[in-house]
Amino acid sequence: AGVTLPRDFASEEARQALDDLAKSHKIDCPTPRTAARLLDKLCGHFIEDRIVNPTFIVEHPQIMSPLAKWHRTKPGLTERFELFVNGRELCNAYTELNDPERQLACFQDQARAKDAGDDEAQVVDYGYVTALEHGLPPTGGWGLGVDRLVMLLADKHNIKEVILFPMMKPQAAPAKEPSASAGPSGDR
Repeated sequence: AGVTLPRDFASEEARQALDDLAKSHKIDCPTPRTAARLLDKLCGHFIEDRIVNPTFIVEHPQIMSPLAKWHRTKPGLTERFELFVNGRELCNAYTELNDPERQLACFQDQARAKDAGDDEAQVVDYGYVTALEHGLPPTGGWGLGVDRLVMLLADKHNIKEVILFPMMKPQAAPAKEPSASAGPSGDR
C-alpha cells in the first residue's frame, strides 16, 4: 500500500521499482528479474494468493500477456482476464493478438528473456507470425484447468491429489532372470 508504480511496465524505471518492491517484501524471484517476472511474483503474493471468493482479474499489463490483443482504449494493458477462486487460477482468457508486427515484437522480447535464463519464456514462432500475415480474424480463447476445478470441488490443496495420471516415479531396474543354462542358484 502506498506504492506508486510507473505505468510503462516496459521501462527500466518500472522494472527497478518492481525489483525494489519485491526485495522489500522478501519475495523470491529468480533471475532474470524482468518486469514481467517480478510483476507476476508480486501479483501472486499480494493478490492471487489472497482471493477466496470467485474473482476476475482483468486487463493485464502487456508485458505479462505476449499473445493477448492490446487493449483498445487503455494503453499498456491487454484484453485478458483470469478467474481465481480460493487463491487458485481456474480460467485464463483473452482476445488473440492478430497484428503480425506486434506479435513478432512480443515473441522477440520473449526470446530475449529466454536467452537471459527465463525458463517460462518462449522462442519466436515464425510460422505463427507468417499465418498472422495472411490474416487472422478477431479471435478469442479461454482455458479452464479441469484439474484445478476438481481441486476446488474436492477441497484438495495439491494438484497431485486430483490428476488422473500422476508423474511416473522412476522404478528400480527389474532383477535379471537366470539364464536357461544356469543351475538352480543361477550359477553356471
